[in-house]
Amino acid sequence: MTVLSPHTTRADIVRNVVVALLAIVQVVVAVVAGDAVGPVAREYSSPLLAAGWTFAVWLPIYAGFLGYAAFQALPGQRTRPIHRDTGWWLAASAVFNAGWVLSFGAGWLPLAELLILGLLVSVCLAFGRFSRTPAEGTPERVAVRAGIALYAGWVSVATAAGTAATGVWVGLPGAGPLAAVTAVVVLLAVTAVVSWAVLAGTAVVPFAVAVIWGFVGVALNDPPAAVAVASAIAIVVVLASVTRRITTAGYPMRAAFG
Repeated sequence: MTVLSPHTTRADIVRNVVVALLAIVQVVVAVVAGDAVGPVAREYSSPLLAAGWTFAVWLPIYAGFLGYAAFQALPGQRTRPIHRDTGWWLAASAVFNAGWVLSFGAGWLPLAELLILGLLVSVCLAFGRFSRTPAEGTPERVAVRAGIALYAGWVSVATAAGTAATGVWVGLPGAGPLAAVTAVVVLLAVTAVVSWAVLAGTAVVPFAVAVIWGFVGVALNDPPAAVAVASAIAIVVVLASVTRRITTAGYPMRAAFG
């Protein structure tokens, strides 16, 4: 059995500092190298590629991660079990994210695929652990839960798009009937997974906002008609899942915002 110290330990301080530094590093990498991502995405485009404006979602995601990094380093937060359980996973997510920006921008899509899968796992594990622990109040909901949920929701959609781009890189068709059918199947699969996450998790409003934002970006990026319809269906299903989660929850505020 693991015994958690109620006092700040050296490991807590190290974790706080590493998370804060990596939060800054991933923003710097995005600012310096992020412009290269768009041209590569368009070169290996698929029906799952979202419109360019959709990627503005990274601004609140990065702001939210910086807010989390500051919050978890506060003296009253350092020893909380939830931060001990999630801190290193979120530190890993920052490494995966920065690596993804660099590798995808350089056109190394197989490496980028591995990194975005690592990003998905690390962020979603953190999101799942936060879902099991109630927020202490509104400041935590704003500074921590909203950003992490937004991040998890967006990466859930972005991973599918990144995988499609990798498929085009290896020679699979990025357009035509096969690409459209594959995109529809993937959209429906992602919808099923994120709907399950919504029905089982907390802070589901920001999580769903990011997912729906991604689906809207796909639908409005001039995809094949079948993909646009599948995106619209996905949006309706996710909205219905959010509504059901909140209206049937014993604590609607926690279900909605953590």
